Amino acid sequence: MAVAKSERLLNLLIMLLVQRHYVPKDRIRAILYPDSSTEAFEKMFERDKEELRSLGVPIEVGNMDAYFDDEPGYRIRPDEFALPDISLTADEAAVIGLATRVWEHARLAEATTEAVRKLTALGLPLDVSALDIAQPRLSADEPSFDLFWEAIQERIPVEFEYRRPGATAATTRHLQPWGVVRYSGRWYVVGLDTDRDEERVFRLSRVQGEARRAGQPGSYDVPPGTDVRATTMRLAPEPTTGRAVLLVREGSGLALRRDAESVEPGVAGPDERTGWDRVVTSRGGTGAADEVLGYGPDVYVEEPEALREAVVHRLRAIVGEAS
Repeated sequence: MAVAKSERLLNLLIMLLVQRHYVPKDRIRAILYPDSSTEAFEKMFERDKEELRSLGVPIEVGNMDAYFDDEPGYRIRPDEFALPDISLTADEAAVIGLATRVWEHARLAEATTEAVRKLTALGLPLDVSALDIAQPRLSADEPSFDLFWEAIQERIPVEFEYRRPGATAATTRHLQPWGVVRYSGRWYVVGLDTDRDEERVFRLSRVQGEARRAGQPGSYDVPPGTDVRATTMRLAPEPTTGRAVLLVREGSGLALRRDAESVEPGVAGPDERTGWDRVVTSRGGTGAADEVLGYGPDVYVEEPEALREAVVHRLRAIVGEAS
């Protein structure tokens, strides 16, 4: 199942990230793939490594003993995985952030605890602080996100109601999803629209109601060489830009700072205390409210007023739903 696969990828990421030394392949197999045959393990392990690398996770291969040419081991160095040391655009950073966003998701939170518990039980030296290194934190609160994510993992066609911009009613669409992408502050699903027999991109926030599975696992294959991010950039609407002035708590908003026109340190924040920076950015257009909300209490909008009101409106809606 997709959740089992996501948990396995998550556990592999955690295992290689929190340990201080290279992890031999036989230990990885014993902990994460205990019921697999040698052939099945080799195939799954290679596939899982490539999937993590495709998300930007730098898996390092090295010898267990510096003086002997023995079986190689694997690890993820936190200093290389940490976002500040990786030169990426904000949207590219969001793709890597998805790897960590997955374990913050409620359905997989248990998997993180279980993975760390297993490693601790083996008496292995762990550095669990490495789990806090990735930014930005992404919101994946569209109701259809889970189903599309699972369908992509299992290659299951999906049926859903979709309302295009300016349309008064939704229409039923049928898609073979290839991937989900964060672009210009929005989540998109990319795939083959089987009604039109053409590749299409759909914004998840425009999916009406609940998306539905419309086939069996393994019903299709993603065309070789498909780059879902490039497809999204080609087919999705051009992002709009606008100037925004933000108060960002020190040590936060790394992606915002990287693209900033200017950063004024040591200003008073909304709590009238110092420890904030004033960041002027041109990323105040489409999707800006989603991005600001993704940083929680660490970012406050000074200008423009429309953006601040959009953020406040979203927060009030969340509070209303929770009450």
